[in-house]
This record gives sequence, structure tokens and C-alpha cells, in this order.
Amino acid sequence: MPRGRPSHRLTAVAGLALLPLAGCSGLAEADGEGKTLILSLNQTETHPSYIALTEFGDRLAERTDGRWDVEVYANETLGAQQEVIQLVGDGAVDMAVASGTQLENLNDEFQTLNLPTVFDDIDHQLEVVNDDAVVGGLFTSLEDSKNLTVLGGLTQGARNVYTAEGPVKRPEDLAGLKIRVQESDIHIDMIRAMGGSATPMSYGEVYTALQSGVLDGAENNEVSYMSQKHNEVAKHMARTEHLIGLDYVVMNTGLLEGMTEQDRTVFEEEWVAASEHHAELWKTETEKAIAAAEESGTVFNDVDEAAFDEALAPVVDKYLQTDSARELYDEVRKAAQE
Repeated sequence: MPRGRPSHRLTAVAGLALLPLAGCSGLAEADGEGKTLILSLNQTETHPSYIALTEFGDRLAERTDGRWDVEVYANETLGAQQEVIQLVGDGAVDMAVASGTQLENLNDEFQTLNLPTVFDDIDHQLEVVNDDAVVGGLFTSLEDSKNLTVLGGLTQGARNVYTAEGPVKRPEDLAGLKIRVQESDIHIDMIRAMGGSATPMSYGEVYTALQSGVLDGAENNEVSYMSQKHNEVAKHMARTEHLIGLDYVVMNTGLLEGMTEQDRTVFEEEWVAASEHHAELWKTETEKAIAAAEESGTVFNDVDEAAFDEALAPVVDKYLQTDSARELYDEVRKAAQE
């Protein structure tokens, strides 16, 4: 059966989701002998995340002689991220891909990895999220309270500002422009600091809002910009690269701890390989998206990087109010300099 498509297994998972949540605890826990892991994803079957995670399952099955496998359900088939995260903790779903903004709601110290300018590029980001010495404490911080273990991250690539009119080269060029943001305090503060008027809005509404003039622009990576056809209504993209976005893969802690030592070692090795493979896929898709955007008439322009970094510095400081947050930030930046 093709991964990511509804099946009799989906019916069973949906049935679990309808049970009282208090009674679901431990449903995902296995006896260590293995199972097919149900993984929830909000992207399509053509997205790099789906491809990398499906191949992760294939390699895992091969190396464990079929004891463990991963079945990816794409397109939010199992529900939106917020509800699926809870189902993972309760054991009705085994694994899920979740945005950084979702994990911020469970532990605000995840904000540190979602700050603008914290990562220099994808390679720097990948080095950090696969380094247990840097992020190990953060990634296990939800185990006792939520029964969730963060396995690691999948890059969203560099995010840029794109507008219907342009170009945007300095923060003052965004003055008065209504720029769509995610419903996140960090993202709202980020756009305001960059000079724009932050406008939280559902992603599915952005195209029409840009077309009608309700929005003047938005910010996202090039892959999403093209997949959502925003190039048709916003022809100017400024290479602000203000944020290297990050998704997380979370897993039911009891299930992970129930693996044999040998299988868990294989699982963790293949997860790191999947994260790295995803990053390479992302880079390739980004190059394709940029080429397609330019062919369609999108105009890319460089920006005054120092001016944007200076504008964003107060946002970074605002969200580093604890010793642990500042220590994590310093470790991330140290990795960029090594």
C-alpha cells in the first residue's frame, strides 16, 4: 500500500483519536519487537519531507529485518499539527512533524531556535539540531510532562520577504506595508522590527489577500512561494534571509524507550541520515523554485544585510530572558564560528 494514502489503517488511527484522551496513554508503546510507525505530516507527497521520511522508513525496515517501519500520512490526513502532537503524546499516533511555533507553546525555550538570524544557513542549522551536546536537553524536555521526544529537525530553508511592489532593500522600504506572518509573537515582532506592518493570517488566505491588496507582501521560503503560486501576485522577492525555518519530528517517548538497544541505535542512525538527506533535497528544490520564479517574472534583489541584522537584534534580545535560553543561543552561534 502506498505510504501517505488513506487505508484501513487510517480508520483504526481515527478511531483511536476519538477515544477520551485520558484513556489513550500508552497506546503507542510496543513490546520492543517492532511495529509500523504512524507518522503525521502536513505536506504533500511531492514535498522533500515526505520523500525523506518515506525513505527513512524503507531503510529502517531493511536494517531491522522488517521489525520497524514508518508509514507517512501526508496532507494533514490525521489532523492539524496541534491536535496530532497531543495524539502522539497520548499514543494514538506514533510520530509527527511539527513546526517550531507549535513546540513553543509547550516549552517557550524552543523559541531560541526559531529566532531570526540565529542560524547562518541550512548547514549551520543541521549541525546544531543533530548535536546532542547542544540541543539534547531541549529535545528531551517534554518527555516527563508530555510523553514527547523530539528526534531532531527538518529545515524549512531561508525565509525571505516578497512583495507586490518593490524592490525592498532596507528596513525603511517596508514602512507601511502589510506583511503576512504566522500567528506567532516572534514572527509578529520580527516583521515589525524589519519595518513592516505584521498581519497574522491563515496561509491558505494569502494568495487572495495579495491579489486583492489586503496584503502588500508575505515572508516564506522560495519552495512555498512557488508551490502556493504567490509568484503570480507578488513579483518582488528581497533576499533578507532573516530566518532559517525549522520543523521538528516528535515521537511518543514510551514507544522510543521500548525499542531494543540494537534497534534504537539503528533508528537514531537512520533518523540522522534522513535529516541530512532532507536538507539536500531541500537545496535542490530551492534551486528549482528560484529558476522557475525567475522564468515567471519574479525579480530577486539583494538587501543591506547589516541594516536588517541591526533591526532584528532587539527581537533576539527580547526572547533571551533566561540563562538557559541565552546559553543555548550562545552555543548555537559558537557552532557557526567553528
